[in-house]
Amino acid sequence: MRKNNEVLINELLIQNYEKYYRIAFGYVHNGTDAMDIVQEGAYKAIYHSDKLKKQEYADTWICRIMINEAMEFFRKQNVDYADMEVLDVGREEEYEDVDLQKAIDRLSPEEKKVVLLRYFEDMSLNQVAEIAGENLNTVKSRLYRALDKLKLSLGDA
Repeated sequence: MRKNNEVLINELLIQNYEKYYRIAFGYVHNGTDAMDIVQEGAYKAIYHSDKLKKQEYADTWICRIMINEAMEFFRKQNVDYADMEVLDVGREEEYEDVDLQKAIDRLSPEEKKVVLLRYFEDMSLNQVAEIAGENLNTVKSRLYRALDKLKLSLGDA
C-alpha cells in the first residue's frame, strides 16, 4: 500500500506542481520561498505516504500539507500571521491587483485559505471543505465573511 501511495503522490506532485506552487505563493508572495515550501511539502508527502488512508483524497491531502508548510514557514520566520503585511510584493507579481493582494493578506489564515482555494485555485466548496478539514457550512460562512471583509477593504482602497 505504501508503495502504491508513494507512486500516486509522486505523480500528483509532478502533475499539479503549479497548483501547489500557487497555493504556497498565495501565502508568502515570494517565488523562492514558495518553491522551498513546495519542496518541503513534497518531501513530507512522500515520506509520510503511508499515512494516506484513501487514494482518492491524495490531492486534497497534499494541498493540506502545502498549506501547513506555508504556515510553518511563518512560524520559523517568527512572523505573527495576524501582523503580517505583504511580503516582497515587488519581487514577483502573481496577482495583478496589489490592493486585492493586500486585502487578502489581512484576512485570518482560515479565511485566506478558503478564498485562495475557492477563487485562485477554482476549487468547489466541497473540495475546499475537504482540504480545510471543515464542515461545508463552516466553509461557506467563512467564505462569505471573508468576501464581506474584502468588499469593505477594497471599498476603502
